[in-house]
Amino acid sequence: MTTSLTEPTSGSTARSAAPAPAAAAKRRRRPHTPLNPRPSIPLTLVTGLVLVYTLLPLAWLVVNATKDQKGLLDSFGLWFADDFNLWDNVSRTLTYDDGVFVRWLLNTLLYVAVGAGGATVLAVLGGYALATYDFPGRKAVFAVVIGAVAVPGTALAVPTFLMFSKMGLTNTPWAVIVPSLISPFGLYLMWVFAAEAVPRELLEAARIDGSGELRTFRTIALPLLTPGAVTVLLFSMVATWNNYFLPLIMIKDPDWYPLTLGLDAWNAQAQTAGGEAVFDLIITGSLLTIVPIVAVFLLLQRYWQSGLAAGSVKE
Repeated sequence: MTTSLTEPTSGSTARSAAPAPAAAAKRRRRPHTPLNPRPSIPLTLVTGLVLVYTLLPLAWLVVNATKDQKGLLDSFGLWFADDFNLWDNVSRTLTYDDGVFVRWLLNTLLYVAVGAGGATVLAVLGGYALATYDFPGRKAVFAVVIGAVAVPGTALAVPTFLMFSKMGLTNTPWAVIVPSLISPFGLYLMWVFAAEAVPRELLEAARIDGSGELRTFRTIALPLLTPGAVTVLLFSMVATWNNYFLPLIMIKDPDWYPLTLGLDAWNAQAQTAGGEAVFDLIITGSLLTIVPIVAVFLLLQRYWQSGLAAGSVKE
């Protein structure tokens, strides 16, 4: 009797243990929450379409930068031609017309370094001051900044040209650099960021310990403002690097052209009588134009990651 009772018990145990791994895996599966949402097929499809829409022009640019003038017209736009001419195109782009592309690149770097760099410094200083100090007229300044953000830059181009023309600054680098120093959006962004990222308690503790305002800003506030400052810097760099309309009305001397105007001049060259069509160099120059911006984004990405994690853990 004991044996007959034991055998069924062991068999039932084996049968009940069989589905245990599946049940355990089901129990281990995390429930769907706002932090662990359920996969959405429509959202995935839309994201894929946006990704294709974003990367397709870049792929077209890279592919066609490897073709010569004849290959651009005879081959499919999204596939390579028989000959790979990327390095030859790069060499010809840098040396064409006595290396004027290099001059345009240096001009663009000058406008970005002084204009975008200065705009970032002013935005950081102004945003920090507006976020941490109370003074009469602070609300009026906020209204002016918001109003300036809402005004498009093209609406101010003609008045800016007339003002700089009266001062004799047109057709000079200052006609591009000085307007680039003013970034209402960067000021507003740093104002909002500084109000949240710099605790008043830290500043008050530093002042009680005898730290001056400049030292407090440099040693306490500035490290906390780094992610916001990098964001403003990148926005300003991209805006200045891709600026076309302002240099178009301000600069007539090709020696002071930025890359945007220079490539446009090469493009218009084919439409003039006796002009040489250099579409292969225009495409290669466009590819070289975006390389520095992509490199800067990749190098400064770590500052965004550290900024997102800052303050997430309470010690």
